[in-house]
Amino acid sequence: MAERPYIVGNWKMFGTRAMLSEARAIDRAAQRYMKVEVAVAPPYTLIHAVHKEAEQIGVGAQDCHPGEEGPHTGDINAAMVADAGAKFVILGHSERRQDHGETGDLINAKIESAIEAGLRVILCCGESLETRDAGQAEDFVLGQLRPALEKFEDPADRLTIAYEPIWAIGTGRTATPLDIEAMHKAIRNLLDEVYGAERSADVRILYGGSVKPDNAREILTTPEVGGALVGGASLSAETFLGIVVAASETEDA
Repeated sequence: MAERPYIVGNWKMFGTRAMLSEARAIDRAAQRYMKVEVAVAPPYTLIHAVHKEAEQIGVGAQDCHPGEEGPHTGDINAAMVADAGAKFVILGHSERRQDHGETGDLINAKIESAIEAGLRVILCCGESLETRDAGQAEDFVLGQLRPALEKFEDPADRLTIAYEPIWAIGTGRTATPLDIEAMHKAIRNLLDEVYGAERSADVRILYGGSVKPDNAREILTTPEVGGALVGGASLSAETFLGIVVAASETEDA
């Protein structure tokens, strides 16, 4: 596994310029925790502003259109978010898959566009409660990932996986450590199968789904967990940094 845990804040559809103070606080504090890689993905409207403020943290986008310039009113493509200062993009999040009907083919097209624009990709996957209760969680998640993995020739530099069980996003529920370990190991085995163990070793697998300061340490010490994709708790520098501190302490342990 990669050396440093990766803690990424996904601000979703939250944030005006008033949130820049939170970004500044996160950035300044992150300079004290160099054993952890810290990043945030603000809304499009704040990417450039957060990028200008950031001295330490990474800045990314929450999505991108797969096409080049053209008549796509309201859309923003990978080259545009890179030009605004983004270094990575979150793709395939369950909220995009569910709310916008995003298919695997569309997500794969976005991946190709992001790679061409020089962006790293955080590729999301996750199952519904119904799928888990039916005993099909691993098959479903690996089925989401397998076609997308073929798009990455250099996975160590371009790819991070984020496992987010849909039933644990914004619900206050988290998967048990055993659930998380089993899924992350299944994903690791798939990465090894596709890329070979040596090439896949530095691809981090993040966990997302109601990660908070009080459960972060337990989650981050679970085998094959390389960090966290954090939603609501990333909107406050205080709570987000509680997760960063937990990640730092796991490195010191």
